[in-house]
Amino acid sequence: METAILQFLIPQPGFTGPLFTVLVLALVLDAVFGDFPWLFGRVPHPVVWVGNLIAWFEKRLNKSRYGNSDRFLRGSLTSLAVIACATVFGGVIQLISSFGGIFRFADILLLAILIAQKGLYQHVKAVSAALKRDGLTGGRAAVSMIVGRDPQSLDEAGVSRAAIESCAENFSDGVAAPLFWYVLGGPIGLCAYKAINTLDSMIGHRSDRYLYFGRFAARLDDVVNFIPARIAGGVICLAAMIGRKTSGAHAWKIMLRDASKHKSPNAGWQEAAFAGALDLSLAGPRQYGAELVEDPYIGDGRRDADASDIDRALKLYTTSCILNAAWPVVLKMIWVGLV
Repeated sequence: METAILQFLIPQPGFTGPLFTVLVLALVLDAVFGDFPWLFGRVPHPVVWVGNLIAWFEKRLNKSRYGNSDRFLRGSLTSLAVIACATVFGGVIQLISSFGGIFRFADILLLAILIAQKGLYQHVKAVSAALKRDGLTGGRAAVSMIVGRDPQSLDEAGVSRAAIESCAENFSDGVAAPLFWYVLGGPIGLCAYKAINTLDSMIGHRSDRYLYFGRFAARLDDVVNFIPARIAGGVICLAAMIGRKTSGAHAWKIMLRDASKHKSPNAGWQEAAFAGALDLSLAGPRQYGAELVEDPYIGDGRRDADASDIDRALKLYTTSCILNAAWPVVLKMIWVGLV
């Protein structure tokens, strides 16, 4: 057992560093500094770099005069070019970290910057705080920072559900998936994933402008999130089993029954798990500008959510983050024990 623990803590061939140390220090940095506002208020965040690169390509290659096939090809090439640039950056970080010692801090800092545990918590908590402090007006203003739907169309229950849905969906995109791809591919896997996710958020829409240009990016995002989304759903169900005001059994039931109701092949897993755990009904009809999207409800609980339900969701989210950080360590310990 002592030998296995030593092997776990000491860098092994094929790994960029001791996984346990990197995860713990990265998560501590994220817990303390969150989105690093003192740093990225002065220099652009890496995701902003990626976004600017996407915008540069999109402005030059996505012209209305091009045919649908041409726009699809140009969008695919844009996606591959952006992912290649992000992969090269990740490779540089991986090379620096391979020197060991203090150089491994590059690995730790990258993971801390590109995982969004505290940042997501703060944005969702702001909605709860605004509802309690300023009522519906404050809640609408706060939720408009994290969702795309028309906040003026939302009542208090709609604002609360929107915040909870954002918490659930972004637990996978911002926490579970980045960690999964880091464990699988180190800094290269992490940077490639963030590039794909950013591409999807910017051009992976079904609007006339992006329907063909962003189709490759949207489908690729579905692929890279397929496994992490299901891991995230399972982690949420496990977290619900631990919580005092959540139901793990109901979370499993609703997740397996309603995940497929979501228009996304991946987001429904986390959203359904949250709905079942909190005994709420999420999703349903939503207003995006002038467009009303008639989505089905996920879950069979209350629809009249309020700020206290957001707080319950955040407790579930916090426990889920802790469990999500544990599974790579457990798998590594099992692997070390086997070899």
